[in-house]
Amino acid sequence: MNAIEIRNLTKSFGPKQAVSGLNMTVPEGAIYGFIGENGSGKSTTEKIICGLIHPSGGTVKLYGKDHTDADVRAGVGVLIEAPGCFPNYSVWNNMMLQAANLGIKNAEQEVVKVLKTVRMEGAASNKYKNCSLGMKQRIGIAMALLGNPSLLVLDEPINGLDADGMRIMREVLVDVTKNGCTVVVSSHILGELEKIATHYGIIRGGKMLCEMTAEQLEASCRTYTALQAKDMSRAKALLACKYSRVEQDEAGYIRVYDAPSPEEIVTHLYENGILVSEIKTDKIGLEEYYIDLMKEGK
Repeated sequence: MNAIEIRNLTKSFGPKQAVSGLNMTVPEGAIYGFIGENGSGKSTTEKIICGLIHPSGGTVKLYGKDHTDADVRAGVGVLIEAPGCFPNYSVWNNMMLQAANLGIKNAEQEVVKVLKTVRMEGAASNKYKNCSLGMKQRIGIAMALLGNPSLLVLDEPINGLDADGMRIMREVLVDVTKNGCTVVVSSHILGELEKIATHYGIIRGGKMLCEMTAEQLEASCRTYTALQAKDMSRAKALLACKYSRVEQDEAGYIRVYDAPSPEEIVTHLYENGILVSEIKTDKIGLEEYYIDLMKEGK
């Protein structure tokens, strides 16, 4: 069963159409990386899924039922923008207030469990205002996890975090799915998203450009040979005459995409009097795949 099925979704704000005929499928148990530029319709789509705003048209089904179904709604945890916490209250008190708001039985036991899940059990007595950004993000996820939701929707939960904060967040999201929860997570930090996502949806201008699994992304990412030579300008010009795509990256390497072999490249340059000092093969990642997709406008 799919956790989310969206068909022909539209949403307009006055004359502006934020989402236009969007289709989206999120399998149960997935970590679904939802990717797009600012203003592409990600947050609007997430808010519609969570019932925070109403669509102008189309259908949204969660676990086979309409997203407005009360039982389905009860199984959705949300962190969009920032958690609604009282700054002078402790983490524990904020969590207990949220548990009371949700009508959760055995609230203390449930709060202990979710704080442990997000690695915040040692900070329960801290005032919310004294918590770091990473801690606040994890508190927001802990609140979203109250009540054991089957679907978790997170909008930019790792933006602004340091390296350790991002590592902890990755571990938390992977742990959550081990218990059967499905996660939809948007982020601009694609390198981090690539480490945990099992599925991707790339949106632009309110429309879904493509959806794929992590395995399909891996198969779609182009391979390249990167090299350094003594005469970089001449080497690049010679290679550009022979191969369809030749670029120089930020690190200064010449990249030759889809070349038959590094040996062929070295031989071609040597025959033209250019010695290669360094050569390696690699494959583009999610970030470069996304940038290429945006450039091509597909």
